[in-house]
Amino acid sequence: MWSFLDEIVDFERRRLADRLEADSARLADLVREMPTGSVGGSGPEWTGLDILAHIVVLSKFYGVLTSRIGSGKLAELELLPNVKDRDIAGEQLSSLPPDQLLAFAQRDHQRTIAYLRSANAEAMRRRAVLYSGFSMTAEEIAAMPLCAHLEIHLDQLERTLRP
Repeated sequence: MWSFLDEIVDFERRRLADRLEADSARLADLVREMPTGSVGGSGPEWTGLDILAHIVVLSKFYGVLTSRIGSGKLAELELLPNVKDRDIAGEQLSSLPPDQLLAFAQRDHQRTIAYLRSANAEAMRRRAVLYSGFSMTAEEIAAMPLCAHLEIHLDQLERTLRP
């Protein structure tokens, strides 16, 4: 029974690596379309640069979570305080130029892709408690808070560039 499930988890793990790789390439294409000298906004709507800065921090945060949970180095984390710190970091990053932000995001994507390509089914099934009564596996973190979250913001970034 486990070998059948391991095969499925390994298949999904490889698909997640491919998905993140495609998302990273899409991000690069979108950043190339960003106007030179883009600056963050002060209004309630996020600018393209604000979205890009957020992508940088979510890529690092959830990529690190995926590998730390999968490697067994993290079994419990209070998610909410870490998310608040992540959001503050994103605000600070929005003052950097788009090409530098892209380089940060792609570096973190490559680290996570490498981890996903090297992990095994057991690692991807490892779970961490993120707050009382709620836990996620490394695979779930890579699929939802990382890839799906990234894809939502890629769509959002695309809408700011191609209204």
